[in-house]
Amino acid sequence: MITVVGWDGSDLSAKALARLHAAALVVGPDDVLAHLDLKARRAGPDDLLGTLDTHLERGEGDAVVIADGDPGLFGVVGELRAHGIKPEVVPAVSLVGRAFAGTGLNWEDALVVAPRGPEQLPQVVNACRAHHKVAVLVAPGAGPGEIARELAPTTPRALIVCEDLGGPDERITHSRMGEATTRPWKDPDVVLVLDPLHKPRRPGWIAGAQPGPAEWALPFEHGLPPVVRAFVLAKLGPRLGDLVWDVGAGSGEIAIECARLGAAVMAVERDERSCARLRTAVLEHGVKVALTRGQAPPALEPLPDPDAVFVGGGGTDVIVACASRGPRSLVCALKTVEQVPAVLDRLREHGYRAKGTQIGAAELSVMRGGSHTLSAADPLFVVHAVPGHAG
Repeated sequence: MITVVGWDGSDLSAKALARLHAAALVVGPDDVLAHLDLKARRAGPDDLLGTLDTHLERGEGDAVVIADGDPGLFGVVGELRAHGIKPEVVPAVSLVGRAFAGTGLNWEDALVVAPRGPEQLPQVVNACRAHHKVAVLVAPGAGPGEIARELAPTTPRALIVCEDLGGPDERITHSRMGEATTRPWKDPDVVLVLDPLHKPRRPGWIAGAQPGPAEWALPFEHGLPPVVRAFVLAKLGPRLGDLVWDVGAGSGEIAIECARLGAAVMAVERDERSCARLRTAVLEHGVKVALTRGQAPPALEPLPDPDAVFVGGGGTDVIVACASRGPRSLVCALKTVEQVPAVLDRLREHGYRAKGTQIGAAELSVMRGGSHTLSAADPLFVVHAVPGHAG
């Protein structure tokens, strides 16, 4: 039998102790095993699956794996079950639970993210940009300094760094972002990333990420018609963990819709009146959009690389500048069909497969006497591009 025992620094339960003393093999970190008086053979967590496979093949008896906190929360339980091992689990308080308890904060409205390494740092940071309360389980290359460094230019956040939770050197520190990038942290476990400007709403019925919007392609007064916006959103595919650029954002209808769907959003707009309307709309819809007032392409240079881009204004130079940053999806709206061939050619030159679509809609109106009439709007031309040359 394989048993996974959670360890949070407190005394182990009678059940956990019984499994440990009956085990022929105990696998866990050296600093944890040093606290236990065990007769069993010990092994470190490196090559956990290989160690357990060898033990099971030899039929040497029961084994126990010791893990931090609740091993079912981004822990080894999922790894073992994916490998075909169905362990018994004796959990302890999770690191996330201890972090929020130590700070006196509720956490039913928090996102919990667990990067496996620095390659997932952009997704983690985008979740922190989009959500007001995020608990990050620290991983190599994704700790307090790296998170603060990525957020600092555009997204002010408060950081609470929780070190050695449950251990002898437990420390909970409220840190400014600048301090987090320079301070030497000792064994950080969890970083709580909080939006200090967030205004709490009524408690919800679901923990973590909330359900998506009940309606999208909203009837904004300005900007693209809803039918066009629905097509654009379908091609952008905004989601939690993504960063979306809205370039030539106008009144921000695309930016706001993407934020409502869970993405982190950066809008670029040069016109001050449009920026004012965008700020008002952002407040009305209760979303987070980072706004840069400036002229693209130069205004794009300091922004982090996007996952998806919508270009609502600007020439082919703006579209090419966006393509050069390598988004997985690039969508642009054009007013005339004559613009389409040049845009398609430039996108293909930059390694994208691109297609153009004409979209038009007619609104049905009821006239006096009960008759109906259609009011057609001018068609728009939408180009959608994804990486990869056409065959």
